[in-house]
Amino acid sequence: MTKNDISEIKDLLKSPKKMVIVPHKNPDGDAMGSSLGLFHYLKLFNHDISVIAPNDYPDFLKWLPGDEFVMKYDANKNNADELILGADIVFTLDFNALHRAGDMETILTKAEAVKILIDHHQQPDDYAKYIYSDVTMCSTAQMIYHFIEMLGDLKTLNSSISTCLYTGIMTDTGSFRFRSTTSTTHRVIANLIDNGADNAQIHNNVYDTNSYNKLQLLGCALSNLKLISDSNTAYITLSQRELNTFDYKKGDTEGVVNYALSLKGVKFAVIFIENQKEGIIKISLRSKGNFDVNTFARQHFSGGGHVNAAGGRSELSLKKTVEKLISILPNYKNDLKS
Repeated sequence: MTKNDISEIKDLLKSPKKMVIVPHKNPDGDAMGSSLGLFHYLKLFNHDISVIAPNDYPDFLKWLPGDEFVMKYDANKNNADELILGADIVFTLDFNALHRAGDMETILTKAEAVKILIDHHQQPDDYAKYIYSDVTMCSTAQMIYHFIEMLGDLKTLNSSISTCLYTGIMTDTGSFRFRSTTSTTHRVIANLIDNGADNAQIHNNVYDTNSYNKLQLLGCALSNLKLISDSNTAYITLSQRELNTFDYKKGDTEGVVNYALSLKGVKFAVIFIENQKEGIIKISLRSKGNFDVNTFARQHFSGGGHVNAAGGRSELSLKKTVEKLISILPNYKNDLKS
């Protein structure tokens, strides 16, 4: 984002505007943390703001300050469409292609509002007037912090803004352990703590409120863990029947793929989750080192993301999707062994 862009955005924000903030479909901690952090910041200047999520998100994010103001598009389509078409500015956060907003793609394409894209995923589409894209950033939440900084408003940080942004950064860095976590990230986190983010309580709210069924589902997932040692790869499967057995709730499989990646010697980990309602297998891919799961997901599973973390999907059966992965791996054996 250029200095001229920032200057023009400052001018846009000088007077109260109607705004909509949109995270991606199936919002995660970074999507909701960045969206609500930006919401609380803009509220300070008397803008009329709506946060519209394409669909619901996990319960472990619903304690975030401002959660009660979030509208779910799939349950309020008519109202949401009216807000989007009437907006002066639409922020799209933590995604960079409108199809990632699911059923909101059509109305977002139609909207004549000034669009501002803030995101850290690779290969952004060119749909926004203002694009703040940085794939080196650990999270969109950190980018919102820097966006506020570029606007000269870090002095406005309060407990609500800081709590939301801390949550987004924490969840997208695996509690600050991924290599995308830089010294700058830690300086940002320090300032957020100084301005009201209770790090211990945030961690507890996100990670330490497991249900019995969620832990049972984790046990099921780990019992399904398979190791392909000659390719330094591990994968986990969860069928719809298994999800139903343990009363699966949105967010219950968050982070499970990292257990596979934690195996000694493993460089590439995948979890396959059957979704009969959508008729797909949802896929999460993780890697260590230089093995690029963004490219892998784009080439083989209609997905994408980051070098070490990506998502994808398959319209094959669960069994055939796994077989597809296994059949592809020999082509990457040298990369996974190096």
